[in-house]
Amino acid sequence: MSAATRRLTTAQALVRFLAAQYTERDGVRRRLIAGTWGIFGHGNVAGIGQALVEYAEVMPYHQGRNEQSMVHAAVGHARQLNRLSAQAVTTSIGPGATNLVTGAALATINRLPVLLLPGDYFASHAADPLLQQLEHPVEADVSVNDTLRPVSRYFDRITRPEALIPSALNAVRVLADPAETGAVTLALPQDVQAEAYDWPEEFFAERVWYVRRPAPDPVELSAAVTAVRSARRPLIIAGGGVHHSEAEEALRALADATGIPVASTQAGKGSLRHDHPADLGGIGHTGTAVSDDLARTADLVIGVGTRYTDFTTASGTLFQHPDVRFLNLNITGFDAHKLAARTLVCDARTGLEQLTQALAGHRVDAAYKAEYRAGKERWEQVVEDAFRAADEHAVPTQTQVLGVLDAIVGDDDVVINAAGSLPGDLHKLWRSRGPRQYHLEYGYSCMGYEIPAAIGVQQAAPGTPVWALVGDGTYLMMPTEIVTAVQERLPVKVVLIQNHGYASIGGLSESVGGERFGTAYRHRDADGTFTGAPLPVDLAANAASLGMDVLRAKTVRELRHALAEARTSDRPTCVYVETDPAPTAPPAEAWWDVPVAEVAARESAVAARERYEAQVAARRRHLSS
Repeated sequence: MSAATRRLTTAQALVRFLAAQYTERDGVRRRLIAGTWGIFGHGNVAGIGQALVEYAEVMPYHQGRNEQSMVHAAVGHARQLNRLSAQAVTTSIGPGATNLVTGAALATINRLPVLLLPGDYFASHAADPLLQQLEHPVEADVSVNDTLRPVSRYFDRITRPEALIPSALNAVRVLADPAETGAVTLALPQDVQAEAYDWPEEFFAERVWYVRRPAPDPVELSAAVTAVRSARRPLIIAGGGVHHSEAEEALRALADATGIPVASTQAGKGSLRHDHPADLGGIGHTGTAVSDDLARTADLVIGVGTRYTDFTTASGTLFQHPDVRFLNLNITGFDAHKLAARTLVCDARTGLEQLTQALAGHRVDAAYKAEYRAGKERWEQVVEDAFRAADEHAVPTQTQVLGVLDAIVGDDDVVINAAGSLPGDLHKLWRSRGPRQYHLEYGYSCMGYEIPAAIGVQQAAPGTPVWALVGDGTYLMMPTEIVTAVQERLPVKVVLIQNHGYASIGGLSESVGGERFGTAYRHRDADGTFTGAPLPVDLAANAASLGMDVLRAKTVRELRHALAEARTSDRPTCVYVETDPAPTAPPAEAWWDVPVAEVAARESAVAARERYEAQVAARRRHLSS
């Protein structure tokens, strides 16, 4: 007797399969693919589009305005839910598919799951060339979807219906595995999407993908304990893996038991509350003075769930103790072995718990604890000075905007940012009160991420106030998902800061001899320069035209009232504020390597090169374990 089968199209089978996939960790079960974003066109409207209509009761559909933005929304959703739930994104052939590349890179770099389902050319080559086809003269099987290969953790092109079975299983395996996850791409030729096949019923059975918490190897754990006990100035760097593993309490327990101080990357900020005695705030180029001072003298750096970007290491110049060693606790061996470290390849929460238990009775010297606590107290005064507004009726600076917001948000609010000058100000100054409050995408630092990510977070956390902080440069990149927030009735809050240009890159340009060229939004003068009056654009009116409620604030006092009103609103709301451009954020406490022209005629570039050579001389290659 033959096994039971069900005759469906490939697209229908894929939707039914995805609707039956779950993750489970610590006894909590979630839908792996909670919904599908889609913009329909040539290549997916008759396949995946029809399947989503056919099975609307089991697969929620969300309509986007830009393919890249849909990926950002899915990434925000996955991060808010600790990578235990993801969303799919379907697009047409051609530009719809290639628009996914930036979002896919962002997801994979940040180790966050998203399933990409772009349409593809006819597998049969029945229509050849067809609309939007890239014709390669010697590789006929190449399509524009191949641009997604290097930014995907798993990629396949489904050229026969039955090929979907192993490929779909592999796709969800990667999505659900914290050591493998990132963007996953299943390219779907449009003729195969619509082709029927007799699918085995077992393909549609409910599957639970258990998210393991692997324990550290006993030998590695013993070596780690020896390293910690012998260190006089240990420092923990908390990365995004602390949050993904829900290891915040385990980290706090380790800090309480040992007194080891904790600095954080952009992804790891909030691993400890800002008022915990061991929390030193951000580390690296955008870090606090106390974190960076301790990093320079640390003899053991304990990385937990971090991948050590150049911002974290100050481009290899931060860790200057002559005998500094590294101990890395990470779910992936790839990241654990960085900087020639001793390794603990394991789940962050499990590893921290076992490390704390094995270190019973060990504490850092009282003098070391007093030193970093005094540094933390001094930095708190820096934050107060940056946040304080002496005149309630004055135009606020950018850091004062953050200070007012800091006073308005609750412990569970989520604050989202990704690019511009805000990441540096936030990393140095923001006082994180909850593990999900600080949501910075700084692996790819992608302008345009904030508003769609806020939508994804709001979907994952209904009832939670979600704030997207955007400058004018970021806003002009990708404001269109405001329409999606209105359509989905999601009360996201957008804080739109107008400073008439690219503030962060303008400052960087000036420091490397670029003289702020091309970084201001101003009229072009007769000589070709951009030094005229600011452009007469009204971004607040634009946001209103897309359906948002808009509150304009000209002073610190008006901003305070507008943010409070936005927080209680049940509609998408934008708070628009033009800021005083005077720099009020504390300067960078550590270097960042941006190579400067080795030869130049302009004095600014010559001087910048001299400064560069002085800094780069401090770079170290950490090779000893």
